[in-house]
Amino acid sequence: MTTLTVLPLAGMPMVEAGDDLAALIGDALARQSITLTDGDILVVAQKIVSKSEGRLVSLADVTPSAAAVALAAETEKDPRLVELILRESTEVLRKKPGVLIVRHRLGLVGAQAGIDQSNVEHGADDNALLLPEDPDASAAALRSALESHHGVRLGIIVSDSMNRPWRLGTIGGAIGSAGITVLDDRRGLSDIYGRELKVTLINRADSIATIATLIMGETTERTPVALVRGFPAEQSDSRARDIIRPLEEDMFR
Repeated sequence: MTTLTVLPLAGMPMVEAGDDLAALIGDALARQSITLTDGDILVVAQKIVSKSEGRLVSLADVTPSAAAVALAAETEKDPRLVELILRESTEVLRKKPGVLIVRHRLGLVGAQAGIDQSNVEHGADDNALLLPEDPDASAAALRSALESHHGVRLGIIVSDSMNRPWRLGTIGGAIGSAGITVLDDRRGLSDIYGRELKVTLINRADSIATIATLIMGETTERTPVALVRGFPAEQSDSRARDIIRPLEEDMFR
């Protein structure tokens, strides 16, 4: 039986543009006397990835388009924020006062194109934090740096909070990954009674992200990284983008 251990990395500083996340994570590991081993998975909150990559935008620098102004009136949102949402999106799916659901250019479906204003620095005017340009590439770069320094094989997940249709509350989800199998395809295998499995496809990346999110927290805990230990070591080329359901299979458009 597999035993999983989830360890939050305490003491991470507030991350700013240009910070070396691999070095900051290494420092946090050293402070807790944690030695990485083959197969460890580090779950890293999207916020610190975006901050380190300079994805914080001042709304004072955003000029809303006519389309953004009109949509802002319908949704009762700041037109400058709506402009950023439209720039990051390929399609507006649902809208009503207080709610704007879009398809992000990465293929993710959710509120406000993943743009967040909580737990980010605000100056004279409001700021907004965009998702990383390429979360899978961010995960791969972080994995390469950590593996090179620590001499072990790792998995990296970039996690973000997600809502789900017909379910209340957010869960952690993987928007970027490297070094893990994101989908465990059980189709063609048999259940305990010998019946062939036809549709069983286990989302490992989102499941791991959710486990870590319960430990990391999403308010004032200031633990944006967690170590998940207990999965067998892997070498996988799959990415979080592989989780996204193709548009031709979307039954809810």
